[in-house]
Amino acid sequence: MAFCKLYSALLAVAVLAAGPSTPPVSAASAHLHFYMHDVLTGPAPTAVQVLNGPRGHFGDTIVIDDVLTEGPSRASRAVGRAQGHYIWASTGNPELLVTMNVVLTSGPYTGSSITVVGRDDIAAPVRELSVVGGTGQFRMARGYVLWKTVSLDHPNAVLELDVFVTA
Repeated sequence: MAFCKLYSALLAVAVLAAGPSTPPVSAASAHLHFYMHDVLTGPAPTAVQVLNGPRGHFGDTIVIDDVLTEGPSRASRAVGRAQGHYIWASTGNPELLVTMNVVLTSGPYTGSSITVVGRDDIAAPVRELSVVGGTGQFRMARGYVLWKTVSLDHPNAVLELDVFVTA
């Protein structure tokens, strides 16, 4: 029994001395600004409707792999992708449930992602969604996204995103 106690104590000391198995992530705080191009029509759509709701738009489900750019023009430099889906979640007003990963492909946060979830009342001039996680430099991120519609050519849209995040 004494051997077990000694072994347990030595094992605990060894684990504490070894430290964490992964290097600690330094806290990152950032304000990111870009434009999301949600394109459902044309020769190269980045959003596809995969489910039609039972009545009206309620239940419509759209999967996205939208391009994120520095400016509002699609010709602006790409900085990432918005990958996920949105669902028409209201029987009346045009309100969506948005779930997406903002995957950054250029700039200082290349390879990192931010997970966004929230309600998008598309009739409101500015909407707020939650940052609920992330990867890379944004591991365990928290924050919020303010977004607004810059242009709408139904069903295509360009959205301006201001992301405020802390990891």
